[in-house]
Amino acid sequence: MKAELPLLLRALRAPQQLAGLPPAGWDLLLRQAANANLSATLHDWLERHGVLAQALPQAREQLAWAAVMARRHRQATYWEIRLIGKALAGLGVPLLLLKGGAYAAAGLPPAAGRLFSDIDILVPEDSLPQVEAALMRHGWVGTHHDSYDQRYYREWMHELPPMMHVLRQTAIDVHHTILPRTAAQRPDARLLRAAARPLAGAAAPPGSAILAPLDMVLHSATHLFADGEFDKGLRDLWDLHCLLTHFGANEPGFWAGLPARARQHQLQRFMFYGLRYSAALLGTEVPPATLAAMAPAGPQRALLAVMDALFMRALLPHHPSCRGAGGAVADFLLYVRGNWLRMPPLRLARHLFHKALLTPKNSQGAAA
Repeated sequence: MKAELPLLLRALRAPQQLAGLPPAGWDLLLRQAANANLSATLHDWLERHGVLAQALPQAREQLAWAAVMARRHRQATYWEIRLIGKALAGLGVPLLLLKGGAYAAAGLPPAAGRLFSDIDILVPEDSLPQVEAALMRHGWVGTHHDSYDQRYYREWMHELPPMMHVLRQTAIDVHHTILPRTAAQRPDARLLRAAARPLAGAAAPPGSAILAPLDMVLHSATHLFADGEFDKGLRDLWDLHCLLTHFGANEPGFWAGLPARARQHQLQRFMFYGLRYSAALLGTEVPPATLAAMAPAGPQRALLAVMDALFMRALLPHHPSCRGAGGAVADFLLYVRGNWLRMPPLRLARHLFHKALLTPKNSQGAAA
């Protein structure tokens, strides 16, 4: 399944091979990393493996600047999480962080150099009105004012319309579960919250928490493989690789418990893809027993061959040196698939018709 991998993926799999890379190679590596939003991650990775000092001086300087920006971003994230905690204090609603904010607050491996545009939290569905009102009192406002977009988010999706702070221009996504209400799969948000682990440390507001390791991995895989846009797919796959490697080595029973937890949340297919492509592209070491237990969740052989052809293109950096034949086609077909997974066919047709013909041009992407 694996052809010759782009330079960035080879650097992430075996950074030692960059020793002696010519200037043109460093130039290409930096361009691929910037395209994949992994420049600061690459800096951290090369430094951790003792390769950064061997980099071309100009490349080392660029990577150092990316690392500075990532550190500032992490500090801003800590501050924003504390302010969100302050806004929700007194509601009796636990602050459960998701994705990039959770990685940063907990100091997990994917946080190294990771940049992200918003902070995601998970709250009980019946507390959404109180949470939204509390955030608005502290300066966050909705960004999607079209009546159709409001209905789209509030009736069909798994989150409120995105909110942005009027002064800091920081964004927050308030989730009540991890897949849209209209999706076929129904992960149990109550189980996610019940198994969550409390956070401790300077970056963690009182009462804040993150998903349990199994659930965090499942959410990472689901966020990637239930989506329809893969321009930052490699970054998200790197998140998953780091989580699998970290929890697999440090959480007793992690690998044995992953298939059963995936079935419990109806997320087996997404986790199957996560293990398959993380291993194929990033060399993630998954125990054979776990792969065997997840194998029934995969598609039949003919469809799997099609999905391999699509994902093995779409998950590469979207840089011209990585795309090759079929990249744009893979992006389009996976975009269609992502929307198909999001809604039943009739509702999807109505949604796409509305977005294409009835939504004002300046808000075309609002609820896509």
